[in-house]
Amino acid sequence: MDDIVKAALAKWPNVPHCYGWLALDARGDWYLRDEQAQAAGPFPRIKGSRVDHEKLREFIARNYAADDAGCWFFQNGPQRVYVELEAAPWVWRLHAGETAGEPLRIVSHTGQPAMMQSVWLDEHGRVFIATDRGLGLVHTLDMELAADAIDAGTWAPDEARFETLPQRFGYRLQPSPSA
Repeated sequence: MDDIVKAALAKWPNVPHCYGWLALDARGDWYLRDEQAQAAGPFPRIKGSRVDHEKLREFIARNYAADDAGCWFFQNGPQRVYVELEAAPWVWRLHAGETAGEPLRIVSHTGQPAMMQSVWLDEHGRVFIATDRGLGLVHTLDMELAADAIDAGTWAPDEARFETLPQRFGYRLQPSPSA
């Protein structure tokens, strides 16, 4: 967490939390959901405005965390902005090793490396990886690398229905004040 964010929390500890205004899609893109986007329909059917500003994306990434209830948020100064998730709290990018036989490197949509613990395949054919950081969805652009690892027997995915993953891995897709 940024030092400026920690200072703001100390100065204003009782700022109300914010819900419904920020979302993370299955490709690792952040979306701002103003009142108009929220009124138009739920995420991800209506996404809102994609955050394209590089410095804002970096700020969100540095201050992205989860609470004890498994609700993910962005700490925006003194205000906790809860994040609606399309699939999982992380979106994984895969990077092939430089030499044959070297394992794939896993990096989050926020740029953080992760260590694989298990692989999961849902009923839609999506590949999820449980890591030391939590569960994430493999980015669509990296599905060929994931398929190669599965075909080679390097990865042996377990099957799970998508609806069971949040409870199994302790996260919430749609945080709410009552969560």
